[in-house]
Amino acid sequence: MYRDTRREHIVRLLRNKEECTVSDLAHYFSVTKETIRTDLAWLQKRGMVIRHHGGVSLKKHLMQNALSQQEYVDMSLLIKQQQQGIGFLTSLDDKGHRMAGKVCVLGSFNVDIVAKVYRFPHEGETLVAKETTMGPGGKGANQALAAHRAGAQIHFACKIGRDQFNHFARNHIESIGIGSFTFYESERSTTGCAVIYVNNEGENMIAMSPGANHELSDNDIIQLSHFIAESNVFIVQMENNLAATHLALKCAKQMQVTTILNPAPWSIDVATLLPYVDIVTPNETEASAMSGMVINDISDAMKAAKHIHNAGQCSVIITMGKQGALIYDGQQCAHIPAFSAVAVDTTGAGDAFNGALAAALAKGESLVKAAWYASAFASLAVEKEGAANMPDISLVDARIQQQNVAIQTF
Repeated sequence: MYRDTRREHIVRLLRNKEECTVSDLAHYFSVTKETIRTDLAWLQKRGMVIRHHGGVSLKKHLMQNALSQQEYVDMSLLIKQQQQGIGFLTSLDDKGHRMAGKVCVLGSFNVDIVAKVYRFPHEGETLVAKETTMGPGGKGANQALAAHRAGAQIHFACKIGRDQFNHFARNHIESIGIGSFTFYESERSTTGCAVIYVNNEGENMIAMSPGANHELSDNDIIQLSHFIAESNVFIVQMENNLAATHLALKCAKQMQVTTILNPAPWSIDVATLLPYVDIVTPNETEASAMSGMVINDISDAMKAAKHIHNAGQCSVIITMGKQGALIYDGQQCAHIPAFSAVAVDTTGAGDAFNGALAAALAKGESLVKAAWYASAFASLAVEKEGAANMPDISLVDARIQQQNVAIQTF
């Protein structure tokens, strides 16, 4: 294990255990105590840990104490403190500039129970499913996986219960290769769960129980602020509680990190978040709810996008399935026709698009070029079963070369 990776893992251990001894750390990493002491000295110098006789603890934010004494969060204090914290650890280049390609995802983790049916059931009807499976899901986890597969460095944060699905969630994130993540735990709620029907055409219907996803606290967001600050792009959805999502977006905006809001599932509360959003990514249904307009074609989408932009002063990307995607940045509209795909399961199409979009933006692509790349990525995702099955970057490059999908501007 490389030195920087080991130091990041030390901090992650301290987030979970609060305190560790030098002996335990040396045994855990299979290194000498002297090596651990050198690591701890480096971390202490940067204000990340406090060393004790024979051990170490994670330095608590002054902000956490302040929260217990007041009802509001002092954003200026939060921003000042994030400069002393730890994030991706390798976030700055030799000249002190933020390195490109870092995406922080705050979102949900759900256990998905998927039933494959010939058609959707009618009210009161019982159907025999062709197959039923259980797997990892949640818009946050899916988008983090998509951004990871699209080549970005990821930090994923979510809240789960202390139940039978706790280890399931942790094992999933570790197994897919996301090496930087934060799992907050709820003492009173279970891990989120979603029941999904998928029909023969690959269309889906979803019912979700948010559970611990709705219990993110101000303290949780404050602990996450270091990772937000060191990211190029920060992305959220609407599967967490509104107050935490609002605070996280406000934090990221003031730290001048590009913010993306995927307004799904739709809620009227989306309007309160738009002042802190750089890019909003509704699908047709969500864009109709946001604009009050029925969307049938590209012309309708263009009008709706302009309405949403005027209301929130943010760039708008409306994903439209087989009709592609419509982008409006306040000055120009662009349409990206859909990449050809044989749809097997559209459950994770939106998450694939949003994760790949965030990754491409983090690596410096323009909004339109990033959306074009995300469209190719999503076209491959729908050809796989399960919302958590995302394509490899090599397959995306091959699809782009095989299909000459041209961007149209208006």
